Amino acid sequence: MASDQPLTETAFRELYRRLRGRGPRGALDRLTPERVVAAAAEVRYGRQVSLAATVETRPATDCPEPATHRMTAPAPGESTAPGLVFARDRFAMNVHGDVDSHLDALCHVIFDGELYGGVPASAVTPDGAGALTLDLVRDGIVGRGVLLDVPRLRGVRWLEPGDQVTADDLAAAEAAQRTEVGPGDLLFVRLGHRLRRRTLGPWDVTRARAGLHPTAMDFPAERGVAVLGSDGNSDAAPGAVPGIGFPVHVLAVNALGLHLLDWLDFEELTAVCEQQGRWHFLCVIAPLRLPAATGSPVNPIAVM
Repeated sequence: MASDQPLTETAFRELYRRLRGRGPRGALDRLTPERVVAAAAEVRYGRQVSLAATVETRPATDCPEPATHRMTAPAPGESTAPGLVFARDRFAMNVHGDVDSHLDALCHVIFDGELYGGVPASAVTPDGAGALTLDLVRDGIVGRGVLLDVPRLRGVRWLEPGDQVTADDLAAAEAAQRTEVGPGDLLFVRLGHRLRRRTLGPWDVTRARAGLHPTAMDFPAERGVAVLGSDGNSDAAPGAVPGIGFPVHVLAVNALGLHLLDWLDFEELTAVCEQQGRWHFLCVIAPLRLPAATGSPVNPIAVM
């Protein structure tokens, strides 16, 4: 299927029914202790690389509600006083914004009145979520990460807003990079979003952004990946399914039970992977221990 070919709602719902999973922890069930041990063997050089962007604290076109950072101490003149003085500060943020790196819990996406696995949407209340929360990943996510670089495959610096990545693109990137995505892997798809933003400046990503075509979700489903991440939010805009917003979120989180990682930064990782000639690595993801939460800011670390 061409990357710009739309999908009817009927075809999308058939794809949704075909991909729908039922495991209690979602795709994380594939991340077995044996696979974690095998992932640790990926470390060769001890090089650590963050996959997170710096938290935005200034308004921008794609960040109308930036995180707030306020110093709460020391008070004026206190820092020069004799004895002990603590510097203290406070952060507040919109976890599911369009610029900061974050993880989506399985309770984040409601579709047709249900969460993943048929859990009623009534589990999410004004007081928080009562099921499929961040508690599923309270001990973190550790596994073998694989980065597929689609702009590299196409010979461009980044994908333009509105472009959509197909399952064939992912398979071709895998072959070109001489790597292989397998069961339990943490799959990361580079679109070049961060490089484009740094080079050209922010833009309204609610109207135009690169992402995956809904049918591309056949790739992680068939390979049995445990987590999916992108330097966008995985969904393209305009979307491929008229009448259904964020179809990739629906398929990934609600149908497949994949924890999504949105708005990551792969630029340093890409350079290291090119240098080392390998696109797989140990990856450690540690969400915050937030009660009844639908997501968390996150700083994934690749260890090469």
